[in-house]
Amino acid sequence: MTKWEYATIPLIIHATKQILDQWGEDGWELVQVIAGPDGNGLVAYLKREKA
Repeated sequence: MTKWEYATIPLIIHATKQILDQWGEDGWELVQVIAGPDGNGLVAYLKREKA
């Protein structure tokens, strides 16, 4: 059975691509982006297979 680990990260609008590219280089896959708890920012949910 595949086991996953998850991460949540805040996204800075002017650096979204760079942030996601860096996490992708580390093996993380974007699952979803939703509004942050304050309603203003964005939060990305990522996952990757556990080693």
